[in-house]
Amino acid sequence: MAAPTRSHGRKTISASLTPRDLMAEPTRLKGAWAAKIITLFPDAFPGVLGASLTGKALQEGKWTLDPIDLRIFGEGKHRNVDDTPYGGGAGMVLRADIVGKALDFANRGTSERAKWPVVYLSPRGKPFTQAKAAEWAKADGITLLCGRFEGVDQRVLDHYEIEEVSLGDFVLTGGEIAAQAMIDATVRLLPDVLGNAVSTEEESFSDGITLEHPQYTRPAEWRGRGVPDILTSGDHGKVDAWRRQQSEELTKARRPDLWAKRDHDQD
Repeated sequence: MAAPTRSHGRKTISASLTPRDLMAEPTRLKGAWAAKIITLFPDAFPGVLGASLTGKALQEGKWTLDPIDLRIFGEGKHRNVDDTPYGGGAGMVLRADIVGKALDFANRGTSERAKWPVVYLSPRGKPFTQAKAAEWAKADGITLLCGRFEGVDQRVLDHYEIEEVSLGDFVLTGGEIAAQAMIDATVRLLPDVLGNAVSTEEESFSDGITLEHPQYTRPAEWRGRGVPDILTSGDHGKVDAWRRQQSEELTKARRPDLWAKRDHDQD
């Protein structure tokens, strides 16, 4: 199959926050981290990724977004991409040959797999973590395959040795929401996106285990509730110690599984 072009139904080559001339390309900084999304709903992007700091970084070319419409690789008048599962059962399955064409197209211009993960967003995959986001942020880019219906033909996952990653122990109608969440978690770790490296170091899961401590700001009193005295003491050493204590207590109470992992790692 010939490489698809704009005239074959693909609305955009790269997501943009503002209307642009069809012959113009958005800003792309050399070596910018890139996300390629294979999806039946390319118009779902950039979505929330076009807002706030991730959106500003997208406009400035600090990272790029390339939604790839799976439908243009479909067959027949209606561009079919799925079929009934062998062995029977409810629902439809995305065809290996169709998804394979999309993956071949997405692979153009990417670096070696070690520097460019290819991921299928699946509830049976390994849980997505802060550590995984940090790993992806160090890559050159990533290709995310958004599933739909009952999933993807296993053969295409095996052939391309695709990693399966899950947003959590629940099922969504497709991978687009999960893709946006994972990209957001990754992009904010890229250099110069947040503008404050210390901020990411103090967040929940920054050490892979503990939750973030409580935060307070003005007014000093609100509806009869004040701010802990230690935070207004000016003693930064005591403040740091208080925050560590709060972080540990919150983790013990709300995520005993994480605290147990910490104890195990320290043994």
